[in-house]
Amino acid sequence: MPALETVLKSLPPTKVIDATIEYSQYMLLDLSISNQELAKNKTKTAHEFEFYIEHLLTQTKAKVAFGGYLEERNIYKRSENFNNSTTAERNIHIGLDLWIKAETPVLAAFDGTVHSFKNNTSLGDYGPTIILKHTIENHIFYTLYGHLSLESIVNLKVGAVFQKEQILGTLGKSNINGDYAPHLHFQIIKNIGDNFGDYPGVCSKIDLDYYTNNCPNPNLVLKIT
Repeated sequence: MPALETVLKSLPPTKVIDATIEYSQYMLLDLSISNQELAKNKTKTAHEFEFYIEHLLTQTKAKVAFGGYLEERNIYKRSENFNNSTTAERNIHIGLDLWIKAETPVLAAFDGTVHSFKNNTSLGDYGPTIILKHTIENHIFYTLYGHLSLESIVNLKVGAVFQKEQILGTLGKSNINGDYAPHLHFQIIKNIGDNFGDYPGVCSKIDLDYYTNNCPNPNLVLKIT
């Protein structure tokens, strides 16, 4: 049986936010520790960071900023979820982020069912989150959609069926989504274990090999570039 990555690569591209926005209107966003412009900008609040992203989108005449898979970032240092004295610092992003305004529709990447959902309320966490379960060519795997609106999980039920590119929910505002500028965290997960409504989206260097294998590049699915 071919590997999941091979199967995903062979499939047609799919979109996970507003299907009316063409990929030609996407711009690559670098949030890595090596981005000197970001370091100089010193955005301290979600509102300031949202303004920073909107400025970049205006400059480039784009509608969506994307990127971040396996990107080492400094933005997690503010939260004990990622940076405490008892565990190795987690600062490597293992999903793909799509930055656009709150209330933008979020779409299911494939036909699937709701595995779980939860409002992860800690500072720097996902906020409302939905995980879908999929089966393609005998592969069972999962997709995670983080930083949603509260309305996205109201009346949702485990086992609910969604079709590819059906509206799953909408993006949340900063006061709901873990205190970030509005964006979607999209992640592919092979083995989800006992996780329910949550799964690490950021890992430490120590665990990078495991998570790189368990969470393939989401752009295999989206095919933005």
